[in-house]
Amino acid sequence: MRNLLSALAGVLFSIGLRAQTIYDTTFINNLKEQARTAVAAKQKGVQEMVDQIFSYGELGFQEIETSKYLTAFLTKNGFTVEKGIAGIPTSWMARWGSGSPVIALGSDIDCIPKASQKPGVAYKDPIVEGAPGHGEGHNSGQAVIIFAALAVKDLMEKNHLPGTLVIWPGVAEELVGSKAWYVRDGYFKNVDACIFTHVGSAWNCNYGDPGMNGLVSVKFSFDGEAAHAAGAPWRGKSALDAVELMDVGWNFKREHLKPTQRSHYVITDGGDQPNVVPSKASVWYYFRERNYDDISSMYAAGVNIAKGAALMTDTRMSYQIQGTAWPGHFNKALAQAMYANIKKVGYPQWTDADQQLALAVQKLVDAPKTDLEGKPIHGLRSDLDTLKGSVPFSWGGGSDDIADISWNVPTIDLYYPANIPGTKGHHWADAIAMATPIAHKGSLYGAEVTAMTLIDLFTKPQIIADAKDYFNNVQTKEVKYKPFITKDDPPAIYLNKETMEKYREQMRKYYYDPSKYKTYLEQLGITYPTLTPPAK
Repeated sequence: MRNLLSALAGVLFSIGLRAQTIYDTTFINNLKEQARTAVAAKQKGVQEMVDQIFSYGELGFQEIETSKYLTAFLTKNGFTVEKGIAGIPTSWMARWGSGSPVIALGSDIDCIPKASQKPGVAYKDPIVEGAPGHGEGHNSGQAVIIFAALAVKDLMEKNHLPGTLVIWPGVAEELVGSKAWYVRDGYFKNVDACIFTHVGSAWNCNYGDPGMNGLVSVKFSFDGEAAHAAGAPWRGKSALDAVELMDVGWNFKREHLKPTQRSHYVITDGGDQPNVVPSKASVWYYFRERNYDDISSMYAAGVNIAKGAALMTDTRMSYQIQGTAWPGHFNKALAQAMYANIKKVGYPQWTDADQQLALAVQKLVDAPKTDLEGKPIHGLRSDLDTLKGSVPFSWGGGSDDIADISWNVPTIDLYYPANIPGTKGHHWADAIAMATPIAHKGSLYGAEVTAMTLIDLFTKPQIIADAKDYFNNVQTKEVKYKPFITKDDPPAIYLNKETMEKYREQMRKYYYDPSKYKTYLEQLGITYPTLTPPAK
């Protein structure tokens, strides 16, 4: 019966595919060139959006100004916006169009703690000391997808092309705190394909398994009994002791884990003052591994060690998932279509000033001579890599919750060249280029490639068919998505609230005002590039 139903579904899909309009190649190529030209004409708009979001510098779950700005912009440009999706106040989905295919476009919007930095300045010079900043470059991705979507929207209207555009933000990506919740609550059920964009220092849209780890982010909280730490310590039950014992236990556990694992923690509450036995303490863990089963095993081990720490200290323990991400896997058909457009667009023309800043930053961060693939790190990239599939093996590494969407919808992850090679990641120096011509040009070119790929998806139904075939018969043939969260796990929307409340008003006076200044560099009075500190 299952084989019969599968065959019937295939026949019906084939009939539907044949029933769709077949567009002439010349017509499609002309549309793609028009889309690219339309995006290029919005160079100023791209620059303003990149700079505006950079100036907000908002941490995960607290992207209030960023989301207000983006949703107002999209509403003004004809999109219908649903706010607060999946129980996350700063999340939203914007829709335009009707019918199939339904193409989702996403990019992250949050930033990094303590990464405030003046753009275009090749030494540490925070805008607000201690404040967050875009040390990951998430200020650039929404400009890529929005201006691509606007160009394609106009062409769809003029040429009466069916289809739906859906734009959404990666809220709290640095906490992997939103995308699994979007999936859980059904926001990608009727999407045919997803284009995701992320800042990089080179073009990349590889498919298959890129070698990422997945993770579970968990907060462990311990409740004890306070007492005078000198006068009656025997009457106290230290929650901090429980945290420290858990950390010791986990560090012994590392010896017996695979070398592909990554695990790290921070103590978020260690008590109030030394002379009071801490009645409450918390520790926040990331458990990372290469597949679902190994991540689940680490998670279970962490819970058991926490239980043991509570028993040893006679305290009470509770835990809450704060975020999750599957290991990534991206779509071959979508990657092939996008890579063809990358080859047509190529790299931006970097100026001497751009290269001077890149070289100065690479010196500043003591960048390695080559990257992990052996390519030289010296200034900005201009060489295009070949399109690659799954890595044969990975020792593990970072995580991104776009992977949860990629295991539910055919997805491609476009890295566009808007930052400097050789930086550390999650560091204030990664913000130096992100409101400069490097980011402006790289984001513009990313929007051109995205717009051209959208035209492909709306006019070549075979790409969508091939993408679904790869998704069903290769990617998910043996591996099926199982969420780490349940219907009862809330998003951790309280995170970063106190930090943003501390710094927001200090940062507000530095918000970009495009009505007065051409660029954020101009508003801050920065000469581009500034390579050395002023003489004292």
